[in-house]
Amino acid sequence: MSFIYPNMLSEMPEVRVNGINIYYRVQGKGEPLVLIMGLGGECGDWVLQARTFKRYYRVVTFDNRGVGKSDKPAESYVVKTMADDTVGLMDYLEIDRAHILGVSMGGMIAQEVAINYPERVRKLVLVSTNAGKDEKGGYPPELLKAMGLKEGFSDKDIRSVDIGKVTNALNAHAFNSGAIKNVAVPFCWVRGKLFGIEGMKGQFEAAMTHSALDRLHMIKAPTLVIAGTEDRIIPPGSADVMASRIPGARLVKIEGGSHTLVAEKRGRFNREVLDFLAH
Repeated sequence: MSFIYPNMLSEMPEVRVNGINIYYRVQGKGEPLVLIMGLGGECGDWVLQARTFKRYYRVVTFDNRGVGKSDKPAESYVVKTMADDTVGLMDYLEIDRAHILGVSMGGMIAQEVAINYPERVRKLVLVSTNAGKDEKGGYPPELLKAMGLKEGFSDKDIRSVDIGKVTNALNAHAFNSGAIKNVAVPFCWVRGKLFGIEGMKGQFEAAMTHSALDRLHMIKAPTLVIAGTEDRIIPPGSADVMASRIPGARLVKIEGGSHTLVAEKRGRFNREVLDFLAH
């Protein structure tokens, strides 16, 4: 999901990674902490975390393929490829191991990093995410209807969606706080108009076809799973499923938290992450 405080005009360096140009930002010093944004989200959307985390960590943020200032290949994406993008950026920055934190689709990417590159992950934080469409809870019927999908949707259905309709539905369901929603939803709409949504369809296909449920036991890194109890995009039950399958995982549910709890519950969220990483 797109969040609400992008720094769209700031300059970021560019690097060629995995066949595309990736834009990124590095702030702070200390152990590396890589933050991976969700569907449609950009580098600057981490501002509410980066300004706190950079006091303790070397914080790496970037635009995933398909959004922001990174390249937007006109093709189907898969989460594994986006995980390869992440590790490629780590290679360029000479980061052997890092704490990896991902939200929503970014959490799916983080899972693939932890499964396929276990030696690169110190600690793992999975936020407002799931391990695949077939797990308990799935997606809420009202959200699927708003996106133009039905329960039991196929990969073909995903490829044929109206991505503008999908984006509007996700923005409408992402926020629970009226004050934030009144600012965020129009802002996300304007940003889509300004910067385009051509790469969003690739990201959407990647997220909706992601499946790691049967591989979660392969995650070796200490893991924190965080979910909001009022998430209207990914049911909080998905967090229970993931935590039960990742060895030794810790589960935190934030009361009243929406899908965008990193913004709406940022104080509690930031504290939970910093406490987990420090101990």
